[in-house]
Amino acid sequence: MIVKMSKYAFMVYHKEYDEFLERLRGMGVVHIQEKRSEKEDDGLQQLLAERKRLQNELRYLKRVQEDWLKELKDEAKSTKSKLKPELEIAPERPVTVEEGRTLLNRIEDLRNRIEKAQAAEQAVEKDMAAMAVWGEFDYANLDRLRDAGYEVTFFSCPASRYDEDWREAYNAVPISVVQSVAYFVTITPVGTVLEIDAERVKMPEKGLKDLQADLLAQRQEKVELNEEMLQIATNDYKTLEAYDRLLSNEYAWGNAKVQTNREADDRLMLLEGWIPAGQEQSLENELDRNNYYFRKLDITPEDNIPIDLENNWFSRLFESISRLYMLPKYNELDLTPFFAPFFMIFFGLCLGDSGYGLFLLVVATAVKMIKGKTLKPSVKGILSLVQLLGMATFLCGLLTGTFFGANLYDWGIPLFDTLKEKIYFDNNKMFSLSLILGVFQIIFGMCLKAVNKAKQFGVVYSLSTIGWIILLVSMGVAFLCPQVMPMFGTIHLIVMGLSGLLIFFVNSPGKNLLLNVGLGLWDTYNMATGLLGDVLSYVRLFALGLSGGILAGVFNSLAVGMSPDHVVFGPVVMVLIFVIGHAINIFMNVLGALVHPMRLTFVEFFKNSGYEGGGLEYKPFKKMVNE
Repeated sequence: MIVKMSKYAFMVYHKEYDEFLERLRGMGVVHIQEKRSEKEDDGLQQLLAERKRLQNELRYLKRVQEDWLKELKDEAKSTKSKLKPELEIAPERPVTVEEGRTLLNRIEDLRNRIEKAQAAEQAVEKDMAAMAVWGEFDYANLDRLRDAGYEVTFFSCPASRYDEDWREAYNAVPISVVQSVAYFVTITPVGTVLEIDAERVKMPEKGLKDLQADLLAQRQEKVELNEEMLQIATNDYKTLEAYDRLLSNEYAWGNAKVQTNREADDRLMLLEGWIPAGQEQSLENELDRNNYYFRKLDITPEDNIPIDLENNWFSRLFESISRLYMLPKYNELDLTPFFAPFFMIFFGLCLGDSGYGLFLLVVATAVKMIKGKTLKPSVKGILSLVQLLGMATFLCGLLTGTFFGANLYDWGIPLFDTLKEKIYFDNNKMFSLSLILGVFQIIFGMCLKAVNKAKQFGVVYSLSTIGWIILLVSMGVAFLCPQVMPMFGTIHLIVMGLSGLLIFFVNSPGKNLLLNVGLGLWDTYNMATGLLGDVLSYVRLFALGLSGGILAGVFNSLAVGMSPDHVVFGPVVMVLIFVIGHAINIFMNVLGALVHPMRLTFVEFFKNSGYEGGGLEYKPFKKMVNE
């Protein structure tokens, strides 16, 4: 449900404006009307750039924490330690903008030094690999030879092309053969023209001994730099988060100033904003108490009204899914409560295995019970959603009786035998169920479209959609219950005629008759070509569930068939194949069970319900604090 909004204008004397904004921010309910873009203000642009830079470094520090924690776990595993590796993150400390910027600059500088140290280490390793084929020698000896009038040149060529005559002609000395490549040197008087069919090798500037010393130095420097970065990641991560909130608050404050109109030679400040209608009285009481001038404004069709959703606990869990598409417009219906039950059923049918559903339910419940107090509200909401989807999968899995690829109804248990008689669906019934759900959701969406049009423009604008609903429902009734209403019988023809009048003659109220008929014909073409495709899209509910069940059964067969005939290794191999196979299947099927119901919701359901979306999210002007 979309929360009703009210629009207000506030006019404040310029000397009292900062105090007014601080009070407004303290109330935390006013969404400031944006009339200018942040691109028009250099200060806001700089704050956005600083926050972007900060977010990038926070992600980097999070990876540093994860890498170090992985090292701790690996070390504990290798030493068989029973202690649980943990990373102590220091609490945040008060921070100013200057301190935060200095810390951010330090991190960026340290990160650049680490990258340079890694590049230098790789360069030394590359030089060492190049020198390995030549062995250890002293470059000073080469200099002494050159002073004596002789030059040493390094060559490489395929071993098959190496010519022994080069030994006599150029004092060629073979050094080594590595992977069919011959490496050799020539010792010739300075200035000798070397006519050798081989590639001259560019040698590193240092020998192996010096390179090894450089490598140790580079690695030591990298270790020290990484330790310094880890210290920042543990000691200053929370402080950087506080700095991020500080920048966010400064941006909100600066944006409020930018959206303010200055009147009467900059003596009066005029600001407009939106608040939920339920907060009107408390806002007005607070402003009256402090003698601020305000006025409630009329909402116009041109207003871009912010959207705040308020649903019950069940529908609220699915808001994260609807937000992936876009928020509704203010004068539209919020479709979240309407698609939520369908999404649950679709997920359950796509996953289609009661064992997988039970697994999701148990895991989500266990995580909530073990880490309930430390979880963020958003994470708790996701876990609650997983619990519901797991429960739906468990119930839908009972329709076919699949449990981790096995068939419950073949076990000979009385309870399952009873369930098989009552609720068992074979493949034909599951196929039909998918189509029936598709038809039902599409017609339900059209009903919502009619309600939406009536809400936005008036009842007369919904009559054409109502005509299509009557036509489709009458066709369904005539097909399924011919004894009630025979197909193309008198009653059916009267109903079809009534629906035809609505479809062709009130398609676009206020326009001429011929245009209405033309638009009605166009709608008929779109409906005839699109409706069948929309309904057939729901076959994926059956197909995904069937394919997942088949694959689960394959893994069961592999687990039994590939396990060796050994009293110890046989069960171990069987369990490993079973666990790994079903883990892969669960991952792939859960992904499909999320994506395809979203597709059915965002394309078929939203299209047939006339959903437009594009609403602006309600973001009240308030001070960000630590959660």
